[in-house]
Amino acid sequence: MKRYKLFLLLAILLPITSCSDFLDREPDQLLSDEAVFNDPKMIKSALANIYGRARWGQKLEDSKSFIYLDEACLSNGGPDQTNEFANDLWRIYPYTLIRNINQLLRSIRNSDLETSEKVQLEGEVRFLRAWTYFNMIRGLGGIPLVGDQIMEYTPGMDIETLRLPRSTEEESYNYVINECTAIVDNNMLPEAPSINAARATKWAALALKARAAIYAASIAKYNNLMEAPIRTDKNEIGIDAHKAKGYYETALKACREVIKGGKYQLQETEADKGVNFYNAVTIKENNVEVIWAVDYKYPGLTHQFTTSNIMISAKEDQGGSVMTPILNLVEAFEYANDRDGSIKTHANDGDYIYYDKAEDAFAQKDARLYGTVIYPGAKFKGKEVIFQAGRKYLENGAWKTETSTCGTTDEAGNTITALNGPVENSDNNINKSGFNIRKFLDETASAGTISRGSEVWYVQFRYAEILLTAAEAAMELNDPSALGYINQVRSRAGIQPLESVTLNDIIRERRVEFAFENQRYWDLKRWRIAHKLWDGDENNSDAVQYVLFPYVIHQPGDPRDGKWVFEKKKAYMAPYPRNFQLRNYYNFIDQGWINNNPNLTKNPLYK
Repeated sequence: MKRYKLFLLLAILLPITSCSDFLDREPDQLLSDEAVFNDPKMIKSALANIYGRARWGQKLEDSKSFIYLDEACLSNGGPDQTNEFANDLWRIYPYTLIRNINQLLRSIRNSDLETSEKVQLEGEVRFLRAWTYFNMIRGLGGIPLVGDQIMEYTPGMDIETLRLPRSTEEESYNYVINECTAIVDNNMLPEAPSINAARATKWAALALKARAAIYAASIAKYNNLMEAPIRTDKNEIGIDAHKAKGYYETALKACREVIKGGKYQLQETEADKGVNFYNAVTIKENNVEVIWAVDYKYPGLTHQFTTSNIMISAKEDQGGSVMTPILNLVEAFEYANDRDGSIKTHANDGDYIYYDKAEDAFAQKDARLYGTVIYPGAKFKGKEVIFQAGRKYLENGAWKTETSTCGTTDEAGNTITALNGPVENSDNNINKSGFNIRKFLDETASAGTISRGSEVWYVQFRYAEILLTAAEAAMELNDPSALGYINQVRSRAGIQPLESVTLNDIIRERRVEFAFENQRYWDLKRWRIAHKLWDGDENNSDAVQYVLFPYVIHQPGDPRDGKWVFEKKKAYMAPYPRNFQLRNYYNFIDQGWINNNPNLTKNPLYK
């Protein structure tokens, strides 16, 4: 029992590198030391180490990781010069980790642990290996699959035996799916949700199976619908179109197993749907939605996301507003009775729309907006957050703009430009978009200080994904259950139900539901629409990043005095439209990898 408690503690603390001597050792040193595996406690410590290393993509520890898509712009320092997407964005090739995982797997199988404990630990290790492969595959396509082998060279051996070729993309996804199937069918992982969702369960394995299957299905269908499908001669890239149906069926079946299991549900504990959504994603206590998450724990094992991204008016320490959400994302959230989510700024006659309060422009919006973004007039920690870019006044019948340094007032004490901005300059930590992120922002006292930091977790899988993956798969299979799945999610958000489901509905629903959850980039890639949305065209509103600047009317004696107006602008901090090239659908195969393994095939569209 003591050993089990130790393992739980390690799993809870796993996202941040421990300062202990053991966890600070080099991974290969740690996992090749046979003495480690004579002690069951050390096996569990090594597993905690693996959990902590199996993390890629957008991260709470790296606020700038959220600025590359159509979710946020940089708000700290000078303009972001990003134009084209990096060829190695979120690329991983972690064969040292795979080797370490296989070493740990062998040690578990040879350990003196009780059989039930060995089975669970093996299930977790295999899950983490499948998770690692999945993250590699979605960036690179087909990869070398080493199975349980511990790849190591001994003098005199034929080195060619270590130079495995890439498997096909289909074989690679099948490996992940089959591993998850074996874990579930052999009852290797517990059904009960883990403490703080930090450890893998049967349901996490099914969630990974569903995600891998829907990715494979999308590639099989939508890659082959491209004018020039992206493929290699030996199918390291590309999956035959007729395989799509089987993958959609696999994804739907896995989702239905999770749904039928009844261990998770959409979180609906708060009467206020906006607050409810924030809690569903961010709050750990009594959470019934999050299936697997990267957890954090005070003291010592926290992150600085809140410190880095809190608005200036609420900051507790240095920093703030490293990145801020953009208008493109905000307008993706529809209104309760209007699917057009565009913020209304001007009347048909070209004049401003005058709002009594700044927040009125966002009234009746999809409740998920409140849980995701702090918009003008919304509250944080019970206090109104004021975004005011300046004032508007009449001069010769035309509206003029007055701005100032952030936090400046006139002689009467009226704000000219709010402490929070937004502004169009290179000042550090000042809001540049007119919005602030709320999702993952911690309201706990002192969570925005460097000395304490935040315990808010980062979600890997939650029940809403199960429903939306089920909806997508069912839609692709012409299964009428798609409507029920997607409308469950929409009902929780307080918006009107759909009467039918299209791919565009799925795209939009996933965008707003999973904003900042490391889904958007990969979704657009698997649907093969990233190059259409982010085409580098200055006239393409999807490629250009936009912001929303609020102003107060300052015209004493005029009935419009004190009212709010808004202007949409191109983001000062993102001067170039996003340009996703066809080759970006797959990361490049590094020449150093090829030098070590000449059997690797380069990905298409790279010289």
